[in-house]
Amino acid sequence: MIIWLILAIVFAVLEVLALSKGSQKLEWLAKPAVMTCLFIWLYLNTGMQGLTFWFGVGILFSLAGDVLLMISLDRMFLVGLLAFLLAHVSYITGFKDQLASASAGSLLLIVILGISATRLIRRIIGAMRAKGQNRLVIPVIIYSTVITVMLFAAMTTIFDPAWTTGASFLVSAGAFLFFVSDIVLAWNKFVSPIQNGRILNIAAYHLGQICLIAGIISQFA
Repeated sequence: MIIWLILAIVFAVLEVLALSKGSQKLEWLAKPAVMTCLFIWLYLNTGMQGLTFWFGVGILFSLAGDVLLMISLDRMFLVGLLAFLLAHVSYITGFKDQLASASAGSLLLIVILGISATRLIRRIIGAMRAKGQNRLVIPVIIYSTVITVMLFAAMTTIFDPAWTTGASFLVSAGAFLFFVSDIVLAWNKFVSPIQNGRILNIAAYHLGQICLIAGIISQFA
């Protein structure tokens, strides 16, 4: 079973290589292969039973978003954004038990994440409006809110005694890296170019997805 994790990591490395070398053919092979391998890995280990079903759905929506944004980051941006929005909604549904319970730690966490995310989103939205990209403002605000909720839901596993330390660390780190990857993408696209921004975006995204699914398998397999 571990072969699918190894393959996902190999294809993630190949995707970074494809971006650094400007190889579109390699990118079209490597990028979809990462999420495909993760889906197979999750299915073989959990059967996609119970809550793990929603993480499988999230992987498929992520795969769709990957393909759409490979076609064109500009023309397909809104459709790709919708695909990833649905991926996050699926992940949130998978973490619904954590959202249903509250603790002092989770309440503090939501305050910290809320303040931090609001500051970042305001900076990105301000840059978008300055560039006349007002039609994208509402979709970006909605998406940013949903991914912040997903990050919160994943990190609340830290306070849930039903979750093992290793699994909660992996899903928390994975969700955080996913969040960071989208911040890098948005900053690079709307605010100002980041050196090697596309590579940093994809590297954080794939590592985040790998950690997230590894944590789910560790907890539920």
